[in-house]
Amino acid sequence: MTDAHPRAHASRPRDPNAPSSGGALAEMSADALVTAQLREAITRGQLSPNERLVEAELAERFAVNRAHIRTALAMLDQDGLVVRLPNRGARVRVISDDEAIEIAETRLAIEAMVARQAAAKADATGRAALRALEKDMARAVEQGDSVLYSQCNAALHRELQRMAGNATADRILNTLKSHLVRLQYRVFLLPGRPKTSLAEHRAIVAAVCAGDADAAERAMRDHLTSFTRLLKQAIEVARLGGF
Repeated sequence: MTDAHPRAHASRPRDPNAPSSGGALAEMSADALVTAQLREAITRGQLSPNERLVEAELAERFAVNRAHIRTALAMLDQDGLVVRLPNRGARVRVISDDEAIEIAETRLAIEAMVARQAAAKADATGRAALRALEKDMARAVEQGDSVLYSQCNAALHRELQRMAGNATADRILNTLKSHLVRLQYRVFLLPGRPKTSLAEHRAIVAAVCAGDADAAERAMRDHLTSFTRLLKQAIEVARLGGF
């Protein structure tokens, strides 16, 4: 989602791309904090694809020295969000339409596995969290609140990752989602998508809460297959000048 949306209410789930707050924020190193802030600026569209990233300007913007900015750019280069060229500086990397589809398909395979693992390890705490998020998503659809829905959607997927407890999958998914968050608005804008997405998430929650690993994997696969199909559709619409 982009900053064009209304500001979310304070009680809503935290933006998945925003840096942590409170004690967790205080414990972050300066380099990690700047990297998180710069990542957020890129994924939220505050820094546009192919935009030149000038160290001096970023250092002033984030109130840090240029060494921290250089470290952050190196980290984001490794994650594929930034491209650095010798003697030409750094730019926000442009994600092609074909790469966006590859990312979505890779995410599908990993999250289907995560859903299976979450179902196998589901406990009372996880089940309660999923059901609460499902209710929040239903409320967002009823109110037509795309910001709240997006935040609850991301929070639900994060909870599934927490329940699965797969650190390797977490690292990969966090990188993939950093790319997709810049593109998924295309799908959110399609007519009727929120209601369809809600039904898909309800199927995932029901399967995980029931401890049915096969059904959970299948429900997640169905959900992200739908997302990928609609992403392809949205990309084609954009190519034709639709949006």
